[in-house]
Amino acid sequence: MKTTVPIYQLKRKAKLLARQTSTPLHAALDRLAIEQGYRSWSLLSAKHAETSSAEILYRSLKRGDMLLVGARPRQGKTLMALSLAIEAMKAGNSAFFFSLDYTPADILGRFRALEVEPQRFGDQFSFDCSDAINAGYMIEALETAAAGTLVVVDYLQLLDQRRENPPLADQVSTLESFARKRGLIIVFVSQIDRAYDEATKPLPDIADVRLPNPIDLSKFSRTCFLQSGSVAFQPNG
Repeated sequence: MKTTVPIYQLKRKAKLLARQTSTPLHAALDRLAIEQGYRSWSLLSAKHAETSSAEILYRSLKRGDMLLVGARPRQGKTLMALSLAIEAMKAGNSAFFFSLDYTPADILGRFRALEVEPQRFGDQFSFDCSDAINAGYMIEALETAAAGTLVVVDYLQLLDQRRENPPLADQVSTLESFARKRGLIIVFVSQIDRAYDEATKPLPDIADVRLPNPIDLSKFSRTCFLQSGSVAFQPNG
């Protein structure tokens, strides 16, 4: 499904609609998205961004990369991560999706939002939503993963939510070493701090990553940030 109106025009129309009707901007965006055949603005903007951006971003990734994909809620960060997994599978690689947030039904819905049926990839795609997910758990599950496999971690801030898990910084370091040693690409979906204000900064950046526990953000070799249909990706540092 493609929008019949350029996305920048829809955004301008939504701002005007929000002012005229005294409704929140997100509600105006959702209303226009529904008119275009999408359930919400996040799905419309994510579809618009991911279709082209994921292809470009995936081609820029190399084995051993640690990519951080950050956005506020409903901006398409999980769809971007899933789109990267799809690009990896199209290229003949496997993809693993570890989620402490999504269910199998959720991820199926996201595939369909991207107009992709997961069955086409057969055993190339693995989804795991165990409560036990942490760095050690993932490394064990990836024991036989071939070089070039793309791994999604959904999401960064939940990795140490269980008291018995190692500190988040230790888990990120462990996964960085593992990715480099095995030639994997690891994509971390990340929350953005609530203090981020789109009115003063069009896109979040590494300084806006929500850090309930301190970690070394230089461990991520590349970053990708999304907001209101815009995408920015670049090397980190």
